[in-house]
Amino acid sequence: MKLASEGYPYIIIFAATTIVALLLGGKWMVMVSFVITVFMVYFFRDPEREIPEGEGLFVSPADGRIILIKDVFEKEHLKAAVIEISIFMSPFNVHVNRAPCDGKIKGIRHNKGKFIAAYKDEASFKNENIEMTLETKYGDMLVRQVAGYVARRAVCRANTGDSLKRGERYGIIKFSSRLDVYIPKDTAVKVKLGDRVKAGETVIGVIG
Repeated sequence: MKLASEGYPYIIIFAATTIVALLLGGKWMVMVSFVITVFMVYFFRDPEREIPEGEGLFVSPADGRIILIKDVFEKEHLKAAVIEISIFMSPFNVHVNRAPCDGKIKGIRHNKGKFIAAYKDEASFKNENIEMTLETKYGDMLVRQVAGYVARRAVCRANTGDSLKRGERYGIIKFSSRLDVYIPKDTAVKVKLGDRVKAGETVIGVIG
């Protein structure tokens, strides 16, 4: 099973704790640290995905549940009327993030903030987050990795100037969190509130 590289420090620490507890004879500590080790392996799993082919497809950048679909005017980066789609990731979802479509990264901005519950609408702007602006053939798009109450760190592996392919891995948010994606106004949205989606695999919109 493929694991996200960001998970290895956690897995090693808790695996080592399990071994030490076993040597010291701490039965309950062995059980607790072993369960946490197994959970860390589960949490940082990074399965392969079947990336859909075809023109004009936008795929989900995260695993989780659709909690917001809204027409907005994004004034900070896109300066345009767009559709915002927000995905909430529980601790049981895969947390590796993927590019919604082909594009070149125009900019990445890390914003410090709070750590309120990620499912709340205000979390998008008040919480710690990383914003990535992607230049695409359909216009600029914005993807925002938002830290949550449990999640304390988002990781963007890509850099300004990099080119990404649809469904390509580009980052991870550690533990429960949220991801917002802003797609062009004339996109036909293919998901609805409450839908479960998979990063790189579920088509969330079609344009053109």
